[in-house]
Amino acid sequence: MSKKILLLGVLLALGLAFYLFDLHQWLTLEKLKAGRAQFQQWQAASPILVGLLFTIFYIVVTGLSLPGAAILSLAAGAIFGLLWGTVIVSFASSIGATLAFLVSRYLLQDWAQQRFGRRLGAIHAGIEREGAFYLFALRLVPVFPFFLINILMGLTRIKTWTFYWVSQLGMLAATLVYVNAGTQLGRVERLGDILSPQLLLSFVLLGLFPLLAKYFLNWLKRRRAAV
Repeated sequence: MSKKILLLGVLLALGLAFYLFDLHQWLTLEKLKAGRAQFQQWQAASPILVGLLFTIFYIVVTGLSLPGAAILSLAAGAIFGLLWGTVIVSFASSIGATLAFLVSRYLLQDWAQQRFGRRLGAIHAGIEREGAFYLFALRLVPVFPFFLINILMGLTRIKTWTFYWVSQLGMLAATLVYVNAGTQLGRVERLGDILSPQLLLSFVLLGLFPLLAKYFLNWLKRRRAAV
């Protein structure tokens, strides 16, 4: 049996189990609020074990591209506080994203290259030159789906280490926002309350800044060379 088919089967089975065992129902704002006290008791009794299990679960959810990262980020703030919640979410989300990235690359990159090889040529060239800047900009703007960025970047030739550290750095601002909201869980009525239009605009401007800075520096170099 092909290794790719086997891996795809395992991923589908895990995703199906996630829904068959109703685990997705636990990743809702209502469940989080209802179980907050119990989670905090478990954390107080076994902080290292609970932190480790939470981190692993976060990695699995994001690595499988399952919905729930936003709720888990809130939960981290509610259970572990701002500092440790941010540390846990920052590393768990980046590791999970990298796993999803690697799975996408392993399963889909060859197929995408065969199907869209000519069209992807220019994209590969652009990613090799400025992939870190593009990824950083995408990570800074939380309106772009987390899982979709992981999958699409897996089809490019960006280096795995570059994908990891840029993702961790680029997602840090949004991580702080969600974890901090989790520390004030009682005030959050829906996920839309966390990212106001003004805050989203700020993220968009942050996302555009590295690209604009890059193009400005390139323009400045060309102008100096022409003088």
